[in-house]
Amino acid sequence: MKHSIKKEMALLFIGIMLLTLIGNWAVNNIFLESYYMMKKKNTLVDAYCVINQVEEASEYESDMLLAKLNEIREANNIVNFVILDENFDEVIGLHDGTRKLERYAARLWIYIQGGDFFGMEDLEIKVLQKKDAYVLQRTKDVISNTDSLEIWGTLNTGCYFAMAIPIESIRENAKISNEFLGYFSLAALTLSVLLIWWISKKITDPILELADLSKRMANLEFDAKYTSGGKNEIGQLGEHFNQMSETLERTISELKTANNELQRDIEQKTQIDEMRKEFLSNVSHELKTPIALIQGYAEGLKECINDDDESREFYCDVIMDESKKMNTMVKKLLTLNQLEFGNDAVVMERFELTSLIRGVIQSAQILAQQKGARMIFDEPGAVYVWADEFKIEEVITNYISNAVNHVDFDKVIDVKVRKENGKVRVSVFNTGKPIPEEDLDKIWIKFYKVDKARTREYGGSGIGLSIVKAVMDSMNQECGVINYDNGVEFWFELDGGERREPGDER
Repeated sequence: MKHSIKKEMALLFIGIMLLTLIGNWAVNNIFLESYYMMKKKNTLVDAYCVINQVEEASEYESDMLLAKLNEIREANNIVNFVILDENFDEVIGLHDGTRKLERYAARLWIYIQGGDFFGMEDLEIKVLQKKDAYVLQRTKDVISNTDSLEIWGTLNTGCYFAMAIPIESIRENAKISNEFLGYFSLAALTLSVLLIWWISKKITDPILELADLSKRMANLEFDAKYTSGGKNEIGQLGEHFNQMSETLERTISELKTANNELQRDIEQKTQIDEMRKEFLSNVSHELKTPIALIQGYAEGLKECINDDDESREFYCDVIMDESKKMNTMVKKLLTLNQLEFGNDAVVMERFELTSLIRGVIQSAQILAQQKGARMIFDEPGAVYVWADEFKIEEVITNYISNAVNHVDFDKVIDVKVRKENGKVRVSVFNTGKPIPEEDLDKIWIKFYKVDKARTREYGGSGIGLSIVKAVMDSMNQECGVINYDNGVEFWFELDGGERREPGDER
């Protein structure tokens, strides 16, 4: 990632650490020596205050004062310390070397006298602080190239004193301190970089996981979950992300379900509108011919076109026949309407199917004989099924009537009943012309007629097979049609209803 929070956090902490170390090192280099000088000045002044508290010169040689002065000298690296009486005789002299102490006592005498004596040209003196009782100065020995910080003056006892601290040791200490700080800073910076990187990774990894999770959620990948855990704020945020993901998934699922139902309702409404338009068109078309015939023949009777009894009887027969066809079509339409809209309740019962088929065949024998057709029904014995007996009788009647009206060639109608896997399959086959393949799926549609001229010839309305389809759908059963070279077979299936006697094998 170009702008990684891990890198930004690590660089921020490393930058702060680096600035802190560099600043510390710079402050040490610039101000440490001055600070040391200030501390040493205070040390010399404090030492002066200690010895200036002595009231009698004889007390300078007491063991307690000498011990205290030695302690001050060793603690503060005072290399020269001398006290002279009014006659410039040595009262106290503290130094590692006697020769050097004598020379320092002589220098104090020169400071007191304030003259330009021999040896003073080798000293460069810079007065830092001047009081009534003492002078604080910085002295450089040109010959030895050494610096020292000195304080000299007069005590309350009338004695003279001088103390010196070498400045070279201060510089050396500052240099060593800065060198050590540099090495320490480098090691601390290296360790800090590793530690900061690890801490940044530990802090930012959950945040990066949440960023990736939000991206996947934006792409509707709701199986993505926060897995790093934790009880801090980030862990709680991750848990809330998981809850939000589940809520969004459930909400989108509900919206999709509602949208699907709405789409189905819209499609159903569109389909109903189309069916209504088609229904009105088909009904208008189907009723137009019989109404026209009835009107025409009724006008003929009224105008007495033919006065003989035979003609009037023929006119009346045509009117009655067309009225009957219209009545039959209206009844079928009402039946189909009740089935399609679920207004006609399905009564499931167990009944014997063979006798029902036999009764329908006997009713259709006269029409078959008029067509010169031979009906075959190889009765399989008693066959029980679960279905609505009245509606199944209507299905069988429609199938056999359809077969009688379309039988041709050998003019054979064959009805069969077969039992397979708990199902009972009833088929009605008639010889004749097969149905065109492009019309096989359309024959179940209301008012659809494959051969309109022939359908009109026998008074068909194109509703019978639609009723069959609606009946079978209402009982959640299958029906269909199969083409053969010499004819067509219509079939439907029902659940078997055979009783099992005790001891029968399952």
